[in-house]
Amino acid sequence: MASHFEPLKGGGAAVALDEVEISILRSLAVQLLELIGPGDEPADGEDPLAALFAEGPSEAPSDPALARLFPDAYADPDPEATPQDDELLASSAEFRRFTENDLRSRKRDDAMAVVRSLDSLNAAGDGGAVLELDADECLHWLGALNDLRLTIGTRLEVGDEDENEALYRLPDSDPRKPMVMAYLWLGALQETLVETLMS
Repeated sequence: MASHFEPLKGGGAAVALDEVEISILRSLAVQLLELIGPGDEPADGEDPLAALFAEGPSEAPSDPALARLFPDAYADPDPEATPQDDELLASSAEFRRFTENDLRSRKRDDAMAVVRSLDSLNAAGDGGAVLELDADECLHWLGALNDLRLTIGTRLEVGDEDENEALYRLPDSDPRKPMVMAYLWLGALQETLVETLMS
């Protein structure tokens, strides 16, 4: 998996992907959509405008990967919290209540853009295709690649660089090895997309 993004004339980016890469990226994006959830659509007969102003949750998600995607704005929970920490937690809860629904929607849009662009590829005869993204699609891809890396990194418990060295040298027999390889590959894709957009 050595795919990397390159700039397109007139803006945007392109990357050559083989069938396996397309399948992996699509599968990961769909899993991300499942993790984030479907969102709150207005029920039949309800005012869709009112749904725009619906309040979100005030507590952080219990799933560590979701908590990483939707972190507290001001403070992490501390078992030995001081009154000042309690105020920060209350502010975080209030911030989450008014912003998380929009953030979830944006993350769903990013992941759906990845799925749609991969589905629109016409595979070449050799089992691969060149994916061309316009500027807006590139931004969706950057968001989704970042969210995928955060999610996989959380599942792998990626921490300090010293700890990561052991993770990156896992034997092929370790069940975490495919996730580590996906994490590294997504990082390389994200890096080359950023470099392409900045060139």
